[in-house]
Amino acid sequence: MNQTRALLLIAWLMVATFLWMEWNKEQVAARAPAVASAVTPGPAAPGSAGVPLASGVPAAGVPSATPATPGLSPTPAAAAPVTVTTDVLRVVLDGGELREADLLGYPSTRDPNSPPVRLLAQDPANYFVARSGWVGQGVAAPGAGAFQPDGVAGTVALAAGANELSVPFTWTGADGVTVRRTYTFRRGQYVVDVRDEVVNRGAAPWSAYVSRELTRVPRALVSGGPMSAEQYSFQGAAWFSSEEKYAKRPYDDFVDDGPLDQQVTGGWIGMLQHHFFASWIPQADQAALFTLRQADGRYTIEARGPAFTVAPGTQATTQARLWVGPKLVKQIEAENVPGLERAVDFSSYDLFATLAGWLFWVLEKIHALVGNWGWAIVGLVVLLKIALYPLSAAQYKSMAKMRKFQPRIKQLQERYGDDRQKLQMAMMELYKKEKINPVGGCLPILLQMPVFLALYWMLSESVELRHAPWIGWIQDLTARDPFFVLPVLNIAVMWFAQKLNPTTGMDPMQAKMLQFMPLVFGVMFAFFPAGLVLYWVTNGAIGLLQQWWMIRRYSEEPVKV
Repeated sequence: MNQTRALLLIAWLMVATFLWMEWNKEQVAARAPAVASAVTPGPAAPGSAGVPLASGVPAAGVPSATPATPGLSPTPAAAAPVTVTTDVLRVVLDGGELREADLLGYPSTRDPNSPPVRLLAQDPANYFVARSGWVGQGVAAPGAGAFQPDGVAGTVALAAGANELSVPFTWTGADGVTVRRTYTFRRGQYVVDVRDEVVNRGAAPWSAYVSRELTRVPRALVSGGPMSAEQYSFQGAAWFSSEEKYAKRPYDDFVDDGPLDQQVTGGWIGMLQHHFFASWIPQADQAALFTLRQADGRYTIEARGPAFTVAPGTQATTQARLWVGPKLVKQIEAENVPGLERAVDFSSYDLFATLAGWLFWVLEKIHALVGNWGWAIVGLVVLLKIALYPLSAAQYKSMAKMRKFQPRIKQLQERYGDDRQKLQMAMMELYKKEKINPVGGCLPILLQMPVFLALYWMLSESVELRHAPWIGWIQDLTARDPFFVLPVLNIAVMWFAQKLNPTTGMDPMQAKMLQFMPLVFGVMFAFFPAGLVLYWVTNGAIGLLQQWWMIRRYSEEPVKV
């Protein structure tokens, strides 16, 4: 098998992969309407149905009946909302609910003057909120809309030169219990610290658990062609536990895959979409019950707990972090939360996710040197070519030898005619005698297949490359080439590479199929992200130069017969 046959194999693998992806997308769309009518039960009481207790709280202190869930349904807030502005976020919140969140550094389109991306929103078509309330057992407890601003009103902003901004809210019950909630925003950060301090000045114990949830409707995906990255990026809920690691569930499987009732200490829950996500990160040493539910077209992932029993004259605290922003790898890693890096959902398969993570790490290092993501991709190809050079050299040496013996192979074809078995045996004998490796051209190309797929997911998911320009006409490496220049260059590179490859001994039908491969790849790549096509064109062009040099170096005069 020489390189031409390997090209046919990789083409078949690529076409099969993307046909499967397209089929899977259609299956998801076909099943989605059936889910809209499903409803799951509401939350359970603290200390029942697996809701974990806070450390040191006896189980006997938590009733088993299921109370109402005040404030956890999307009802209007009693208090006027407060708008908080930092250097990267503009958030509208009412104490128990983040109702809107604009990402100030990310315009909605390539036009830098377009409105910023609104991740959290109130309008029905894009509804997405982060909510936190308390659920009490036989006592009053602050629902999500029950907190009142404490000394803040209207609009507050991070002051020039300040590194953080705290926004307090308070709820006071008739039984002498006060819950003070403080949101802390930091300069340059998409993580909001949310701290609740419960003080019981009453005469009786107070038992309740905290609930943190994300609720949204699935967003309408922007059509960008058959291979649009957004069409294939994961959309749905995700969570992480130290025991079962990273897991996720798309919207269409919320009900079909059964209930989620998982007790977790630490971990995180999130709602993911292309390039952006929101995530609750509970206190690492406090337990919670992770659940999913869906009703009326809205999908919710919730962390229930911990539960507290606060004795008279005592207090308790619980805190969590809320990420609202882009999937920035460095900032996510800086949070030091186990598994949170998987929110950058490079792939459902661990192999590709790991490989994509490595590729991004290398790409980021190159970008730090060259300052342009397009040239960083070119640099990545050069490094991969250097790493694979020993295999490539063996490949091109084998091809050069095959060119040398083309006349003899042609003679064998004429001698044995249609007797394919004898022809193959004679050719294998020739390969053995002349020390030609007929599969030498396959391995380097097949090794590139997982790299190619991992790079596809990496380029599709990395928000760092969103709207990132290369040169001239390429102003967004994650979108397709608007003028199809790179796909046409790819056709030319593949055509010239074919001319250097020996085709003697190939089945005539196979040879005809091979002639159309440059065109097939060109059409297919016309819809791929420009960054991915840049990778493939650069890889092919360098390979073409290597092939031409190796042929000049190792090829001899054809063996005369």
